[in-house]
Amino acid sequence: MKSLPYSLTVALIVAFAGIAAPAEERMVAHDVYFSLKDNSPEAKAKLVAACKKYLTNHPGTVRFAVGVLADDMKRDANDRDFDITLHLVFKDKAAYDQYEKSERHVKFKEENNDNRKKVRVFDSYLEP
Repeated sequence: MKSLPYSLTVALIVAFAGIAAPAEERMVAHDVYFSLKDNSPEAKAKLVAACKKYLTNHPGTVRFAVGVLADDMKRDANDRDFDITLHLVFKDKAAYDQYEKSERHVKFKEENNDNRKKVRVFDSYLEP
């Protein structure tokens, strides 16, 4: 039988070696960039309000943030092809999957589809 210090040492080596957890156990980042047909300040405010109304407080949400393009940041590396950005982090893929099919998320898409020119979605697994 191996000793506890040996087992602990092996566990620490595995942890520090960067061996990732299975995908279904890692947090999921869901980043969405909206380009609007009508990108007036009023239309932007309306979409931000809709994000807050329909996309907050879903089970398993770790982080929610929404905002407008930072108009003063115009470096060469900045992608400026959007008006509104939405950032969500979920505790795991199961929480993300529940969010995707939730009634509030579906309602958000239905109510805000008319003014969408382009939507880009970036989903990724986050390392611990």
